Amino acid sequence: MNLQNITLISFGYFEKDFLEKTAEAVRLEFVCSANIREGHIDLSDFYDPGRRQYNGDKLLRQIDAMAFPDSVKVIGLFNIDLFIPILTFIYGQAFLGGRSGIASHYRLSNEPYGMVMDKKILLDRFRKEVIHELGHAFGLIHCYQPTCVMRSSTYVEDIDQKEQHLCLTCRTQLGV
Repeated sequence: MNLQNITLISFGYFEKDFLEKTAEAVRLEFVCSANIREGHIDLSDFYDPGRRQYNGDKLLRQIDAMAFPDSVKVIGLFNIDLFIPILTFIYGQAFLGGRSGIASHYRLSNEPYGMVMDKKILLDRFRKEVIHELGHAFGLIHCYQPTCVMRSSTYVEDIDQKEQHLCLTCRTQLGV
């Protein structure tokens, strides 16, 4: 299966190396090209002052509406606290079998949990989350294999226990 090109759109500040390592993980996992673009949107349109968070549903629809004809999938990368109405927070989300997804590293860093910043842990968690959301965009549902990147994650500890890769079952379903 030739998955062609995936576009990662950076909204906000990310270190260049951080983005490049994330794109490389996407390239390797989905056997495709992955390019990084910089995006600009007014995030205030997505902010919910009562929750002091950003509405992931609305943000995902905004990303989905962006035109990238050279890309089979698009994922918006953020560093904001995301929610959907039925959950307290989310790390990301995607349209199942759709064209787009979003991921945020806001709750993936150690600092919100009172721990010391660790760039390696943050990068590992973020790459897993981006790959996870792209998996959904390619039609994969949550997996029950404990180490599969497609396993559901409620807490960062769940993400830490997963590998950065799809299990054999998920890879077979995807055709890579």
